Amino acid sequence: MKNRQVTIILVAMFFMLVLGFSVQAVAGETYKMGLSLAITGPTSDAGSPYSKGAEDYVKYVNDEKLLGDDELVCFIKDDGYKTEVTKRNFEEFLDEGIVFYLNYSTGSTMALKPDFEEEKIPVIPASFHAGNLIDSDYIFLPIASYSSQAVGLAEYIVANHKGSGKAKVAMFIHPSAFGRASKDDVEKAISIGLAIDLVEIVEHGKDLDNTAMLKRLKSKGVQYVISHTVQPPVATMLKGAQSLGMIASTYGEAGKITFMGAHYAGGPDLIRLAGSAAENYYWTTSYKLMTAKGPGTDAQFALAKRYGRDEKLAISPNYTNGIMVVQVAVEAMRRAKAKGKKITRESLYEEMVGMNGYNAYYPLTTVGPVTFSKTDREGVDTLQLYMSKDGVFHELGAPFVSEYVQKIKQ
Repeated sequence: MKNRQVTIILVAMFFMLVLGFSVQAVAGETYKMGLSLAITGPTSDAGSPYSKGAEDYVKYVNDEKLLGDDELVCFIKDDGYKTEVTKRNFEEFLDEGIVFYLNYSTGSTMALKPDFEEEKIPVIPASFHAGNLIDSDYIFLPIASYSSQAVGLAEYIVANHKGSGKAKVAMFIHPSAFGRASKDDVEKAISIGLAIDLVEIVEHGKDLDNTAMLKRLKSKGVQYVISHTVQPPVATMLKGAQSLGMIASTYGEAGKITFMGAHYAGGPDLIRLAGSAAENYYWTTSYKLMTAKGPGTDAQFALAKRYGRDEKLAISPNYTNGIMVVQVAVEAMRRAKAKGKKITRESLYEEMVGMNGYNAYYPLTTVGPVTFSKTDREGVDTLQLYMSKDGVFHELGAPFVSEYVQKIKQ
């Protein structure tokens, strides 16, 4: 009897071990990412929807089993746009064992660049500063750089300027490394032949009164203003310009100012903030409009609805931005898995630099493919110009690549 009981216990233990190993075998791996960004504080108008886009797409990846039985975890921390907080967040993410990192601001990306190189971890920032790529192997810009955007707008001005002589242009920028990111390359483009007269660079917040600033620009003969900042200060400036009767009703209208902006300085959020003052505003980005019908639009609206987001968030280009950076990271994971590779920082880096040629990645939300290599880590090179009309942005012309930025790169 005693021997029988021992046999039963041993058999039970055997099955428990088998079951235990079986459960462990099918449970899958867990891949960890980190995202530090400004959910509060300066530029949170961009950071908050960005974080929600990333959060929702991670949920979608797991719910739809895009990585099979493996799970994706993304730790999201608010840094309030403070570099020292970002650094602390990054160190905590490393302790969690992340294999991919999503950063936010230009200042913190530049400051943490040596850490990224030391850790050999692939990084996609929300900052599209071309300077992020200098002396770096591990930073990847998701779309065309701030330089491509600002210089591309300046090229459009030259090609379509109606007045005599060089177009007189001012830049309206954020008072930070982010805002100053494109200024140097605009000046470089001018030095090699871009025919504009850059009259003044305004860092907003230094003028106590937008009215005085706008009158000063007008007195200097400024015909075009290129904004490189976030939407709220642009909206305030546009409202001021509208009250002074300065906004051009047609492109390049004599005696008026035509206003333009790079990615973070435009989009549906700007129209919501500025109202009719945003009419005839020109804006460029590498993303498709979520107010136009198409597969990307349908997919983004479905994602937002699935996770309880409202339409205001669903059409934000910053929500799109948050989705897209996670898409790229997940695509690198999918490709590594398909080749039987273990998901590590090294294997993901190799998949990132291999996204080119026939292996380029085509998200539904961008105007061109994502292409990376070891020598070119600026993702979507192409830009689309949009113009606000009757309260909605509309496509203007075909997608383009900045000619002068290509020359600067050579």
